[in-house]
Amino acid sequence: MFRPTYLMLPREELRERVARGVASLEDCRACPRDCGVNRLEDKWSACKTGRYAVVSSYFPHFGEEDCLRGWNGSGTIFFAHCNLRCVFCQNWNISQAIKPNRSPPGSTPREIASMMLELQERGCHNINFVTPEHVVPQVLESVAKAIEMGLVIPIVYNTSAYDALESITLMEGVVDIYMPDFKYWSPDKSRKYLKAADYPEAARAAIAEMHRQVGNLVVSADGVAKRGLLLRHLVMPGELDETRAILEWVASRLGPETYVNLMDQYHPAGSVCDEKYPELNRPLRSEEFLAAMEIACELGLRRLDERRPTARLRRRRAMAR
Repeated sequence: MFRPTYLMLPREELRERVARGVASLEDCRACPRDCGVNRLEDKWSACKTGRYAVVSSYFPHFGEEDCLRGWNGSGTIFFAHCNLRCVFCQNWNISQAIKPNRSPPGSTPREIASMMLELQERGCHNINFVTPEHVVPQVLESVAKAIEMGLVIPIVYNTSAYDALESITLMEGVVDIYMPDFKYWSPDKSRKYLKAADYPEAARAAIAEMHRQVGNLVVSADGVAKRGLLLRHLVMPGELDETRAILEWVASRLGPETYVNLMDQYHPAGSVCDEKYPELNRPLRSEEFLAAMEIACELGLRRLDERRPTARLRRRRAMAR
């Protein structure tokens, strides 16, 4: 019987982590921006988030990988705002477009814990925190409260990978499934398109630490992910060199058994639609995605997400309906 890793973490250790995380908000280094503002006084900088995390929405998500959504959905909690400024962001309306003084009010740890318990009661297979990089202390507070209230399903940390190592260390023994999206390899492209030249270095360090903590993805007999690393990479128009560099690092540093989802759903969004970046203002071509898949196979990566549920998973979904 699978037990989430946080149920094996001593409560005293979890309380100490929460206290350390909250105290760190006084001189915030929650992400690689290292803004140093006092978020305990509700001040903010790059992430536009003060003392409490802002939840944009929460619901059972059926658009995630088959091994996450299962037959009842992934219990997704979307946090507003972001520490990156991706010019092509497909969720720009909640990551960049919302003004802090117009965004929903921050949610307390108990309120977020209640969301987690509601999603669990609705049968979701996991709690999926989306864009948690800038609110790790608040996530820890909420998880601790949710455990007291009866949370027993795995936790997914769904991130851009622009994470501080200190934050990822705080989450050890709390997160069951890390799901980083490795976007760009080169500092120049990261500066241009993500507005963070240090993104590749930060992502490599964070992803390596995530893998150390949880290892390769473990999937149950009925096709649902329980623990491990699931790495995403959105294939970009005209950027196969970036894809190759990322996948070469994955194959050599993490190993050929790393579960990788090469994503083909890129479409122009955000600032790209204003034609500020004409090279990205087109859909991904099918031949580009096929070339990315060929690169992955050439490098020996053996666990590529196919969005093809197992027979058992299909039966369970039919029964759930």
